[in-house]
Amino acid sequence: MGMDILRCKSPDMVRKEIVMHLIAYNCIRYLMIEAAQQAGEPVRRIRFKGSVQALRQWEPHLNQTKISYQEQRRLIQFLYDSIADYIVPERPDRSEPRAVKRRYQLLTAPMHEMKMTKHRGRYHAKATKFSGIRI
Repeated sequence: MGMDILRCKSPDMVRKEIVMHLIAYNCIRYLMIEAAQQAGEPVRRIRFKGSVQALRQWEPHLNQTKISYQEQRRLIQFLYDSIADYIVPERPDRSEPRAVKRRYQLLTAPMHEMKMTKHRGRYHAKATKFSGIRI
C-alpha cells in the first residue's frame, strides 16, 4: 500500500499519514470480508493484493456522479465478484523466507534455496568472478 516509506516530516503529520493508511487498510479488509461472505469463501483465502487491484480497477466506475442507486449497487456487486475471484489456493506446507523489505535480506535465489539458508538475518554479498572484491 505504499507505507514502507513515510513522506511527511513533522511528527503530527506522520501520525496522520499512519492513521490514513490504517483506515484504508481496514476499509479494504472490510470489502474482503463482504466479498468472502457473498462468495461463501473463508476470508483468509481472499488475496489482499488482488482486492487492492480490483478496487483500483472499479474505483473510476463507482465514483461517477450521474449513476442511479441500482447501477451503483450493480457495480459494487461486480467489485465483490472481482475481489472474490482472487482466491489463494490451499498451500499446506508453504513456507517463504521473509526477504523482500529493505530491512531483510534480499531474495536473490529461488525460494527453495532460501529456505535452507541458516543465516537469513544477514546479507552476505557474493564475490564477483572478475576480481576478489566482494560487492
